[in-house]
Amino acid sequence: MSRANLSRRLGRLAATAITAASLGLVGCASTGTVNQAGLYADPLGKAPVTSNDTAYSDALICLAGYARQYRLGSPSIAVGRISDFTGKQEEFQSGPKLTQGASLMAITALAKGGARMVERYDTSVNELELKYANSKLISDQNQKAGDYRLIRPGEMSGSNYILLGGITELNYNIRSSGGDLAVGGTGAKEPKGQVRNRSYVMNVGVDLRLVDTRTSEVVDVISYQKQIYGREISAGMFSFLGDAVIDLSGGTGGLEPMQLAVRAVIERGVLEMLSGLYGAPSPAVCLDPANDPLSTQSATARLAQSAPPVYRQPNQSAPHGRR
Repeated sequence: MSRANLSRRLGRLAATAITAASLGLVGCASTGTVNQAGLYADPLGKAPVTSNDTAYSDALICLAGYARQYRLGSPSIAVGRISDFTGKQEEFQSGPKLTQGASLMAITALAKGGARMVERYDTSVNELELKYANSKLISDQNQKAGDYRLIRPGEMSGSNYILLGGITELNYNIRSSGGDLAVGGTGAKEPKGQVRNRSYVMNVGVDLRLVDTRTSEVVDVISYQKQIYGREISAGMFSFLGDAVIDLSGGTGGLEPMQLAVRAVIERGVLEMLSGLYGAPSPAVCLDPANDPLSTQSATARLAQSAPPVYRQPNQSAPHGRR
């Protein structure tokens, strides 16, 4: 069989396959039948729900246990706005690149660390309840006439500290590397192939501060960053077979989740702040220094030179705390 006949035959087979696949897709999309579960289609993906932890979540949970063991009370902490100040937007969309929920991540981190918290981030429901109670419209009993919620002075809990801050850095491609390999003949219709391997690094940074709500004094400031690694590998082949064209390509790539990196930085900052509030010696009480680069660098020096814990209940002492 000549190459021209082979090319025409391959073209007819390809057209037949494409037509059959198209008809199959149309048939699947147009059936409209409902299965016994009441669904037109079963959703893809069977991944289970898992906890959303970082490398510092276990240390936060450990710190909560440490505080319970030595009866170290937590001050009352509120979380304010931890906003995205990077100004980075999607290229073809209007949405931001980074999470707008950093405050919620901080609340979760404080909860993991056993901190006592009061709500200050979204007080809309509290204010509405207070308004209804002031108008004698809410009952906590059995909805009987005259049974309305009383407003007592000092019933709402106050805060000792408020956690504020922002996502301040998003730096693309702070370093990249890679290589390309191309092989093939010199003729226009001779087969050719190419392999590509690339990697790149970016980072995010977060600045947090702890403020005394009574005096407005900034009692602690933390600024941390985390690098994010990405990699891409691809390969392809291009060739002519008579009048037919063969173009095959494939690849794989991945990037660490940027939002999870933000959560990790926030959890690391909250871990260090809570250690000071509890009077623990340092995050190393629950964080293995071998798994935390900060423990052997800036954090150790920072803790060694820092002032005594910013909060201590009367007659409370930490067995290994800073004095």
